[in-house]
Amino acid sequence: MGGTGPASASLVRVHRPELQGLRAVAVALVVVYHVWFGRVSGGVDVFFVVSGFLLTGQLARAADRGPLALGRRWSRTLVRLLPCAVVVLVATVAAGMLLLPEGRWPQTLREVAAAALFLENWQLAADTVDYAARSNMSSPVQHFWSLSIQGQFFLVWPLLVALVALAARGDAARIRAHLTVAVLGVFAASLTFSVVLTATNQPLAYFHSLTRLWEFALGGLLALTIDTVRLPRRTRVHMGWVGLIGLLACGAVLQVDNIFPGIVALWPTGCAVLVLLAGVTGARGGADRLLTSRPLRYVGDLSYPLYLWHWPVLVFTLVLTGRDRLDLANGAVVVALSVVLAVLTHHLVEKPVPALPGGGYRVAVAGLVAVFLASGMWQVEAVQRASGAGQVGDIRYPGALALAAGDPEPAPLLPPPVSVTDDWVRIEHWDCAPMTRFPMDACTRPVEAPQRRIVVVGDSHAQQLSGALVPIADRHGWQLTVIARGACPFSTVSEVVPDEPDCLAWGDAAAAEIADLHPDAVVTLASRDVRAGLTEQTPSGFVARWQQLAQLGIPVLAIRDNPRFDRSMPDCVQSIQVQQAGDDPAAPVCGVDRAAVYAPEPPWTHLPDVPSNVRFLDIADRVCGPDLCPAVIGNVLVYLDDNHLTASYSTSMSPLVESDVLAAIGL
Repeated sequence: MGGTGPASASLVRVHRPELQGLRAVAVALVVVYHVWFGRVSGGVDVFFVVSGFLLTGQLARAADRGPLALGRRWSRTLVRLLPCAVVVLVATVAAGMLLLPEGRWPQTLREVAAAALFLENWQLAADTVDYAARSNMSSPVQHFWSLSIQGQFFLVWPLLVALVALAARGDAARIRAHLTVAVLGVFAASLTFSVVLTATNQPLAYFHSLTRLWEFALGGLLALTIDTVRLPRRTRVHMGWVGLIGLLACGAVLQVDNIFPGIVALWPTGCAVLVLLAGVTGARGGADRLLTSRPLRYVGDLSYPLYLWHWPVLVFTLVLTGRDRLDLANGAVVVALSVVLAVLTHHLVEKPVPALPGGGYRVAVAGLVAVFLASGMWQVEAVQRASGAGQVGDIRYPGALALAAGDPEPAPLLPPPVSVTDDWVRIEHWDCAPMTRFPMDACTRPVEAPQRRIVVVGDSHAQQLSGALVPIADRHGWQLTVIARGACPFSTVSEVVPDEPDCLAWGDAAAAEIADLHPDAVVTLASRDVRAGLTEQTPSGFVARWQQLAQLGIPVLAIRDNPRFDRSMPDCVQSIQVQQAGDDPAAPVCGVDRAAVYAPEPPWTHLPDVPSNVRFLDIADRVCGPDLCPAVIGNVLVYLDDNHLTASYSTSMSPLVESDVLAAIGL
């Protein structure tokens, strides 16, 4: 292919020392906002732009000289990225086994594997779609989402440039022109997709690779065109300061974690572009004097290991302190420890490992083996702790029955904390078929010649309450059908997210499905939002659905909702157990005062328009004692997170609610 021509020579003409300073500012913003503000700063978006800028320039120059050696390039990328990542992941696995509550083990193990394979962003994206995973706590490797997107970019982008160079037949000028058009197309398509998906599903958009690709492309466009820009030095000085100050202000002004990465992500990325366009001005008052200073350039050298270390150090500190946010002093300790670890990793791993003999693929394989070996040992320990558990109804595990009969002798908790987050009523294992008017399943427990047909309808709380109905249905030969959608109570309006169209459409489809089935009774929720502050309510949309069923002559059993908490109850229980094991006399009890969440009279008591087909079941006495709604009753964990009953505890309530259920269907 063609030699080095005018089109590419300018790309290597100027050394960019301000880049390391820009990286330093970006990583400092990420760390500071994570540690002290619990927010996102926009610093990661700067890394994406810088990566696109550097890689596109490198690839354009390489394509100008001849065919791209993709294998060697990918190998160098692996050597640059994996060693530090492996060290942090292995250390995180070791610390996680010692420090994390067991209920967070499965999630962390999944995410460690995803992070090692540069797929963490897709794991988190899948969790935003999976309702059962939405209450997951931040894992100590969650920050690998951005590294995963970068790794995917480093894999795909050389292929794009190679294809463009092939189409341009090696001509330097044509390569530049074709590549500019291709990168511009990627930028436009990705930005459009980012804006649309952010508006419709922001949590998914945040972690989606294609919504972030435009940020790399923006840096690539700058690399391809920057040498055609001629600006007066004074203008460049102003641009440098506007970019730097704008970047510093971004996280303070914008709720980055709630509105990114749509059109507003042009703020931090645009600021990075301004700094790069300003370049090295040589002016005494230029921002580049700060960015090219030795301290900032050294922090820039540390930016990768510092980014990797700060998050697990922060998460483990929060776990140890039992806090949601750190004060200035504790946050300073986290930052200092992260910096020390970053310095050690930079000098002992990041710099020397690439110089060792052996290709990047060997480094990659060795690193993956180390991560998966450590994770495998953790997984074995998790399986062992989950095995050998008892069953609800055993003398050691009376669950709800202990509220009347008294506490049994202490025993290992059921479900085991390591598997508590999986303790859902698994309706997907029943006979499931799509509803006729909405693409979600109605799931039925198969029964030959059922004596009664009962439908449970509502959100995930209704699904969990169906665990109390399963033993009753089995004893009486009933067919039990569950129609459930997370965050969508059975109402004529969207109760959780106002005007959320899917909930409205699902509710109408569920009502139509019930009308077609015409069961002997419908079980649903009677209230929602049971929180501290007595916020419980029976929405008018609930009553409207009951009235629809009354017109069909279908009896309704409406069950009072369970409490919601401000933290994970299994995590709380385990942290309290640690304090009690240390003979801490001040160790509190997990739960909430009953009077803080449940009013003496339930909210439906004074409603004027409750139809006569509705009977109510108040479960306050089944999940709470006279004074406290605890996290553990009868050696059974009551909640699997901060608001959902465990299937185990729900099942233990069955004997206590059977008479109400029988009465509701006229038996």
